[in-house]
Amino acid sequence: MKQAMDRSLAILGMAKKAGRLAVGGEAAATAARRGEARLIINASDASESSVRRAKNNAQSSGAEHIRVPFTMFELGTTAGRGSPGTIAFLDKGLADSFVKRLNDSTSTKESDA
Repeated sequence: MKQAMDRSLAILGMAKKAGRLAVGGEAAATAARRGEARLIINASDASESSVRRAKNNAQSSGAEHIRVPFTMFELGTTAGRGSPGTIAFLDKGLADSFVKRLNDSTSTKESDA
């Protein structure tokens, strides 16, 4: 499970290096308004108001929204910016890879139980 979760963070890091992330609530909201957001994620410890805003932004822009099992600190360390509660992927391929890796970690976790 940890290895699959590490792989999903690696995808996040690749998206950062490629300049295909909007890091933080305002940046994600702007990307959603512009129709650039493909996936909006919230950290596991993001505030409920941040999650609600991210869901609304995703819904209005047609982007997918998920809450991830990573803390704001973990996301910030990988994204290279503070401790963001919200991040938007701007690339569909990277977003799909991120979700796939998360799903792999979830199915591994369930089979370990």
